[in-house]
Amino acid sequence: MVPRNLTWRVPLIAVVMAVCLYYAIPPFDTDGSGPKQGKIKLGLDLLGGMHLVLRVDTSKLTGQSKEDAPLRAMEIIRNRIDQFGVAEPTIQRQGLDRMVLQLPGITDRERALELIGKTALLEFKLVSDDSELFKQAAAGSVPEGYRLYDTEDGQKLLLENETLLTGKHIVNAAVNFEAQFNEPVVTLEFDGEGAKVFSDVTGSNVGRRLAIVLDEKVQSAPVINERIPSGQAQITGRFSIDEANDLAIALRAGALPAPILIEEERSVGASLGKDSVDQGIRAALVGFALVVAFMAVYYLFAGVVANLALFLNILILLGFLAYFRATLTLPGIAGVVLTIGMAVDANVLIFERIREELALKKPLSGALAAGYKKAFVTILDSNLTTLITAIILYYIGSGPVRGFALTLGIGIVASMFTAIFVTRAVFDLLLAKGGLQSLPMLHFLRRTPRINFLKYRKLCYVLSLLVVFAGLAAFVKRGPGMFGVDFLGGTLQEYSFKRELSVEKIRESLAKIGYGTAIIQRVAGSGHVIIRSPLGSEKAVSEKIKSDFPDNPYEVLRVETVGPIVGRELKQKALWAFLGSLFAIWAYVVWRFDFRFAFGAILSLLHDGLVTVGFVALTGRELSITVLAAVLTILGYSINDTIVIFDRIRERRRGGMRETFEETINTSVNQTLSRTILTSLTVLMVVAALYFYGGEVINDFAFTMLVGLISGTYSTVYIAAPVLVDWKGFGHKRS
Repeated sequence: MVPRNLTWRVPLIAVVMAVCLYYAIPPFDTDGSGPKQGKIKLGLDLLGGMHLVLRVDTSKLTGQSKEDAPLRAMEIIRNRIDQFGVAEPTIQRQGLDRMVLQLPGITDRERALELIGKTALLEFKLVSDDSELFKQAAAGSVPEGYRLYDTEDGQKLLLENETLLTGKHIVNAAVNFEAQFNEPVVTLEFDGEGAKVFSDVTGSNVGRRLAIVLDEKVQSAPVINERIPSGQAQITGRFSIDEANDLAIALRAGALPAPILIEEERSVGASLGKDSVDQGIRAALVGFALVVAFMAVYYLFAGVVANLALFLNILILLGFLAYFRATLTLPGIAGVVLTIGMAVDANVLIFERIREELALKKPLSGALAAGYKKAFVTILDSNLTTLITAIILYYIGSGPVRGFALTLGIGIVASMFTAIFVTRAVFDLLLAKGGLQSLPMLHFLRRTPRINFLKYRKLCYVLSLLVVFAGLAAFVKRGPGMFGVDFLGGTLQEYSFKRELSVEKIRESLAKIGYGTAIIQRVAGSGHVIIRSPLGSEKAVSEKIKSDFPDNPYEVLRVETVGPIVGRELKQKALWAFLGSLFAIWAYVVWRFDFRFAFGAILSLLHDGLVTVGFVALTGRELSITVLAAVLTILGYSINDTIVIFDRIRERRRGGMRETFEETINTSVNQTLSRTILTSLTVLMVVAALYFYGGEVINDFAFTMLVGLISGTYSTVYIAAPVLVDWKGFGHKRS
């Protein structure tokens, strides 16, 4: 007889699958060259393009609101970008005077930066024709009412201070070609008021030169031959076609009300984006295949059911991303891959519980019911703590980190639904139909081991302290070099040279322009070179490399620039994210267990954080936002593992077992050892896939995760649980 609750559970699962299929398939459009934007939007690190954080410098504004200037600037930049032809740009206000700009598919970053940052303040001023006044000004004594200006060809002109006409009267600007040399020029058309002013100015100053000044530099200064009543003017200046087009765009959009400062830039070339897509997909497929194969081999039929739930888990994740038009970044792919490994944890907990119940000679239906019931609380506790970390990462982290946190958070919720609800429905349906008589599984540990984990706990404390102090020493020794541009500020450029170029030659070249102390790093296994240099140096570095190595073509794969203000803010956010995660986890463990249990949990988390960061320091890697995301994820994973043991300790204490507290801890660790090893193994497989196949952009993240996984498994067994014994009174309040 089919249980009554299956009459609504099975249709619900079918509806969830149908809705997710509708939204998620196909997740991407393809045009033969790899994935591009489809139902799921690809991030700039996968698609290629620019991410900019701009600040409107309102410090020198007079006569207008500082509140209004950022809004006006945002509208002007939006108009410029629209006319520039960028597909699906994104521009959002951030705070009082900042905006975030995302430009997918941009290939000429310098041209884009020039267009975005150009103030486009156009002024018409008369040139002084008094040679004596010019000599006096050139000697350093500028007469009152005049000012020296630079011209495009490096000359000097003395102009009257009075601005006769500005670009606010321009209604159109277009590119044409002058007749004599067929060079590009920009023609201007004024509105009615501007045309009248221009007619009066030219009519009353025939024979004089009228300078056209753009952003404090004289573009041209033609002689006025006659009155010009047509309301049209022309700017010459030996422009290229692109320069003339961009100037026309800027003039049509209008002048910015205040200068624009680029506080953060992350640009990714199209080829690096395609490589990231390929490597991310390959890592996901390898990790997925390893987990699926392991579950099917080890848990046999139950493993097949778990794999079906895993497929549904990925489908739900894709469906949510598509429905909310979320952006999938490379760290987001890492979140998907990690979700694959962590989703298996719930199934392992359930199957190991079912195995224990079957060992007590219970019938299959009873073993299934008891296994799911006993595993539920542990699954809820362990997943909620990881979810807390994901939520904090999402609200405090920056763009790519938020993408990782989003996919991880959705994946955790989806895995709880598929592991607890879907697999149970499948087993219940098969039992009701008579298609499930037994549930054989392979045994990693046929009998519960009786290892005395507490015996060597003090030796483990000493070992942990040695590792932590070694890492701290390396951290302190490296000083500022420990931090990446995310936190210190500065510029990172990654080049791909056609032929291998030695680090020494690059350093010799940069030393000639004062950047010999730049950090130059060759990416293992490729012809890529990463150069970290001071803020504002990217153009000088690029031009120097281009001039010194003209016979070795290169491609700029990515550029990351972080200003000091943003770097300082990112440091503060990183600190708050770390402390916030620790506090939230501590509060949850106190609520669910006891204050004393929370101490053991937090101590093990501090251990894992310090050990992981220490290994980052010891291996010469940098602490970046992505590495921090990995550290915080490790905190979630480690507490997940710890809570599994804490739940078993609490269960045995409440069950009135006649044993000492030390015996309770040892027995609990031994009883959950199989689950600890199996879960660590599956997560380790997917993280190893990220490390070996995810590409160099995600390599630091994967390395940090690998170290953290090992440390987290160790600290769960040898720190979190044993420390309960060494603080008298542990386990006697609510355990």
